[in-house]
Amino acid sequence: MNILGMQTLFAKEVRRFMRVPGQTVLSPLISTTLYFIVFGFSLSGRVQTVEGMPYLHFIVPGLVFLGIANNAFLNSSSSLFITKIQGTVVDLLVSPLGPGELMAGFIGGAMVRGLAVGGLTWAVAALFTGFSLEHAWVALYFLLLSSYVFSVLGMLAAVWAEKFEQINFFPTFVMLPLTFLGGVFYSVRSLPSPWHEVSLFNPMVYMVEGLRYGMLGQSIYSPLGGGAILAGVAVVATVATWLVLKSGYKMKA
Repeated sequence: MNILGMQTLFAKEVRRFMRVPGQTVLSPLISTTLYFIVFGFSLSGRVQTVEGMPYLHFIVPGLVFLGIANNAFLNSSSSLFITKIQGTVVDLLVSPLGPGELMAGFIGGAMVRGLAVGGLTWAVAALFTGFSLEHAWVALYFLLLSSYVFSVLGMLAAVWAEKFEQINFFPTFVMLPLTFLGGVFYSVRSLPSPWHEVSLFNPMVYMVEGLRYGMLGQSIYSPLGGGAILAGVAVVATVATWLVLKSGYKMKA
């Protein structure tokens, strides 16, 4: 394994988004904070509690997850896709880096950005609600694995995409609907039938609820089930990404 090459690619990925922190970290932090202010303070007067939790506290884990998922995905997808558009992907393909090492570099950088935005979102929310961490290991598991999963999915999207419009397809038409239907701002148990039953097939529901259990100590679904689903998605996405990188699908001229 080329440890030095992997570390170099990882460092390059971190430096890439840190050159423009206002765009890559501050901008999504402000957007997520606005969600907290608008939804939290506009609805908390009408909705005092959700599942026995104050509404402002209830939405914090979902907003942290939102920041992690969006930014981890955008970092890995945009970075790899730009190398394809500019033609510099050839430099990566001829370098002594295998598929696993390429994944480690891109995914590591994307995870740093996602976790940075998620952590800052959590810190801002703590100014309004106070800091809460009931089950640290559970929260850490969902934080790390969520950032990993969406970093890998970002790489898959970048390999598949051939135009800028296509790179935005997944976050716009898949991630955004699943996130807003994933119990970030409400309890999915409050949905009427058949929407409640449909929401049970949304994996983001279990990711958000797992993180909610870790941070607040309460969840409508078992964190074990959510953790298993998240691990399953991680394995499938990892294998798929490794295979497409190894085959050179849409990357080799």
